[in-house]
Amino acid sequence: MPMLEHIVADHLYTALKQAAVRTFRDDDEIRKGQDLEPEIVRAIKSSRASIVVLSQNYAKSRWCLEELSLILQQKKSGNHFVLPVFYHVDPSDVRNQRLNFAIDGSKWTEENVNRWKSALIEVAKLTGVVASGPETKFITYIVDTVCYELDLKLIKEALQMKKVLIVLDDIDDHEELDALLGKDVIHAESKIIITTRLRDIKSWFESISSSCRVCEHKLLNDHESLEVFSCHAFGSKLPLEGFHDLAIELAQYCGGNPLALKVLGSSLFVSAEVDPRERNIIIEIWKGRLNSLSSLKGNIDCKIQGVLQKSFDSLPLSIYKELFLDIVVFFIGEDEDYVVKILEYDRHAKSGIMTLVNRCLLSVSPNKKLVMHQLIQDMGRYIVREESKDPAKRSRVWCSDEAYSVLTKGDSSETIEGLTLDTRKLKTRTNAPTIKISSLTKMHKLKLLQLKYVKLSGSYKNFPQIRWFSWHGCQLKSIPSAVLMSSFLVAIDMTNGNLKMFKPPTALSSLKILNLAFCKRLVSIRKLCRLPSLETLILWGCRKLTRLCKTIGDLDSLALLNLAGCKRLWKSPAIEKHVNQPGRLKPLFSLPQSLKFLFLDFCMLEYDSDLRVVFNGPLYGMSLSANLFEFIPKKIELNMVRVLNLTSCINLKSILCLPCTLEELYINGCKSLEKVTFQSTRFRLRKFEYKGCFKLSEVQGLFKLVAIEELAEADLGPMKWIKAYQYNDVNLVCDGISHDRIWHIQMLYEYGIRSTYLDGVKEHTMPIFDHTSTCSFLSFRISLHSTKHRIQGLNVSCLYRSSGCKDEYRGCLWTIISNKSKGVTWMYNPVVYCKPGVEQYAMWLSYWPIGNKLDVGDEVYVEIVVGEEMRVHECGASLVFSDGGEIKQEEECDSNTMKEEVIGGDLSEFQLNTGAYYLCRRDFFKSSTPELIKRWFGDTIHYRDLQGWRKSYVPRDMYFSFMQLNYVPEVNRDTLYKRLRLGFFDKECDRREIMKAVSRLVGVDFVRFYQSSLYTDKKILFVLGAVDSMMVESCVRELENTIRIINVNYKVDRLRELYHRNIHKKIIGKIKPFIRSYVKVKRKINTSCTRS
Repeated sequence: MPMLEHIVADHLYTALKQAAVRTFRDDDEIRKGQDLEPEIVRAIKSSRASIVVLSQNYAKSRWCLEELSLILQQKKSGNHFVLPVFYHVDPSDVRNQRLNFAIDGSKWTEENVNRWKSALIEVAKLTGVVASGPETKFITYIVDTVCYELDLKLIKEALQMKKVLIVLDDIDDHEELDALLGKDVIHAESKIIITTRLRDIKSWFESISSSCRVCEHKLLNDHESLEVFSCHAFGSKLPLEGFHDLAIELAQYCGGNPLALKVLGSSLFVSAEVDPRERNIIIEIWKGRLNSLSSLKGNIDCKIQGVLQKSFDSLPLSIYKELFLDIVVFFIGEDEDYVVKILEYDRHAKSGIMTLVNRCLLSVSPNKKLVMHQLIQDMGRYIVREESKDPAKRSRVWCSDEAYSVLTKGDSSETIEGLTLDTRKLKTRTNAPTIKISSLTKMHKLKLLQLKYVKLSGSYKNFPQIRWFSWHGCQLKSIPSAVLMSSFLVAIDMTNGNLKMFKPPTALSSLKILNLAFCKRLVSIRKLCRLPSLETLILWGCRKLTRLCKTIGDLDSLALLNLAGCKRLWKSPAIEKHVNQPGRLKPLFSLPQSLKFLFLDFCMLEYDSDLRVVFNGPLYGMSLSANLFEFIPKKIELNMVRVLNLTSCINLKSILCLPCTLEELYINGCKSLEKVTFQSTRFRLRKFEYKGCFKLSEVQGLFKLVAIEELAEADLGPMKWIKAYQYNDVNLVCDGISHDRIWHIQMLYEYGIRSTYLDGVKEHTMPIFDHTSTCSFLSFRISLHSTKHRIQGLNVSCLYRSSGCKDEYRGCLWTIISNKSKGVTWMYNPVVYCKPGVEQYAMWLSYWPIGNKLDVGDEVYVEIVVGEEMRVHECGASLVFSDGGEIKQEEECDSNTMKEEVIGGDLSEFQLNTGAYYLCRRDFFKSSTPELIKRWFGDTIHYRDLQGWRKSYVPRDMYFSFMQLNYVPEVNRDTLYKRLRLGFFDKECDRREIMKAVSRLVGVDFVRFYQSSLYTDKKILFVLGAVDSMMVESCVRELENTIRIINVNYKVDRLRELYHRNIHKKIIGKIKPFIRSYVKVKRKINTSCTRS
């Protein structure tokens, strides 16, 4: 009988040949008469892989054992793949040298025996193939395995030796990347493009590459979405006639997701040659599909669902899946920290949110809100709906109609963990219904409960032990004791309630958040000592509050206190005075040392005596907007503050000696403010907003404007001749401080540069310069001059005029001065800019103190760049010299400015590269580097280096910003007063129903429709009030799915502002008729909506 192993070897050899694998066999390709060993050694060392067929007689052959030793040696020293095939043998017999694999030590030397035994042990440990079943099956498996490994080796060799471009799609695991690329160093110039659902993949490349850039794929805009959808639905970029509006709505549903657009468009394909009679039928089918998608009970396409659910299914822990579903149902749009505090114990929310963000299932906005793509949200809600057709048997209930049905039936539930009910969203009722508390007590797993404008009846005795209790519009005067007895309660939100007093009946050791915002009847807060873990206390808009428990100072965990709008707290009639100092009022309370954020907006604070609070520690963030003081009260300690908001403090005149720690300052609308100074001479702010500060003329370290009429001729130096024009008007444009402001000629001080503008000048007024040009640039070489004089600086001037009638401010006057001999270049953009009238001239004159950078023989280049609507008519430059006395004075001055951010001082933060300085703190170029910068500084300058506030230090532990300060007051909702515009395309929408629904939302003052001036098929819904934007969008989306928010303007309405301040009776008398008209219009709209 022929040897079976030889037959298998023959078949395997033939299969490898057919697979185009060059194969060597020791009994076929060795010529007769030649030594066997040299040929085998050469073949093994030149091969990339070896297949070792271990049969019953294998260990009896000396040559087989020598081959095995050499193969394993090659595996250790090189990139050699070894695949053992155990043919009718047990791998354990090979490993333990039993039966036929026992080596007879009497025939061979001890060294050879030990070496062979080690080889058998090692090969038995390798992943191999145990031959079983049909021969063709395992031979095919062997060939496939070898081919796969050889391909990988070829790829790895190419990655190391050649410059390659590799594209890997849908990689979601580090091990997948290792299997494809290995861990060896790749060619330095190779490029690898990877598409993945994960965000944080930089660590994957630490072993093979020194650089990795993550590019987040942006969603398509409306125009791009419509094109992609149309390509798949109609075979062209434009919708067919009759389908345009439907195509827009369906494309908007996909939210810019290319896959969703492709799948949905393909499923609704319509041929351009469709019969006109069939077109109406197809349109009805499209409408039905749109209604299905718009419905809360509708399902997204199964293909889209399947692709999106991959990321959900790949989550490593089940609690992360539960966290995702909780966020999808209850916490979209909520503050990240708020959600973490509520869900950390049950869901490990802090690490879970990081995982969800990394898997692209969730995003965190710049103001720390949790946001999610609509399709992902639909996918999550679909998963919950699939748990059961009966809402009472699901884990979460969010549809108000379903929640109302479950609660009115009163059936017990062993599955519901979270429930939300908003009676304003009920389709069948208009008045707030009453729910029996017993329905809630039967939900034994209930942890998350959100009620809005719901009336509860019955006993609270067995109220469920919930973790999050939100009850907006509660009609009770106090929270029932049984509700506050839960030892698991983390957050209470009673916004817009009728509470008169808050007093916990017992210690609530788990409570971290207490939100009583806009409880307008709330008078007192008592027994705060019973809330030892409280971190956030929000009393925003509690305008009748007169008593705040003094034990607030003992709350060691309190980090945020919001008292915005609590006007009566500071004007309390119950005035306590010091015994020894009768004229001095006792403090109302002390602030705890743990406090980091304090909000005292709209508190009508005027004098230092108004603020009856004791500060016990440094604050990180403080908001004092819309108060009436002229100077910041001395009692307010700003020593360590990092964020300060003084927006709309209309009487504030100056802000002096702000601390070095300050990194964000907001003074928008401070129309009386003139001056801002800091303790440090260096400008350290990373965010600074000063729009509407129409009297502001100095921000230390940023700019200073001084009227020429206030300066002596000696202060003007080489530009003293301009004193003759000191009363001339000039049209200066600046970032937010020039509106309706009448300027006389001003001197601007910035980076040590002095400059000014003359508006409406004629050509002959151009001063005489040593070097002039009739274009926008000039160059010259510095010639010999008297040794008694030293170069002090350089005068630079240009004459330009307007060539168009554009109204927008471009801020474009750039000056480039370069000493080409020394390799030093400055590019400067003044903070103010003179905009002449059409076809009018303006002159810019400047003095640059760069004498220490200029020597005889240096080549100097000057260039002026203005905006598109401007044209440089002439430019000039002259050296400025100083005598001996001036030299000594300048040297003393230079020693004082070495630490300042001025020319001659420390400009290291403005250095782009060696010798190149970019003197500008504003972000003009957004997300691209302009050609002007590339021309002067090269292609290596990234646009981020040109962003105005890049230079400021941002500590890693600084987890807050003004956006957080701005939105934190309600923690979970943004209800700042705003103007909201929403647009949609449905021409036949029910305007009355939409207006009726929106006008019923709490905080809405005014609602109306108007036609878009840009798009004839688009209508705009205008909403005015202190209302959450997402709540408005959600409300309208239930009636019209094509809705989307166009823009949101956070501006205080002028009438509302003046009316509520109530400080000038004369002004109030003038605006009352307008307020009455405003109220009548609103009542008329509400009455009309109610009748309809």
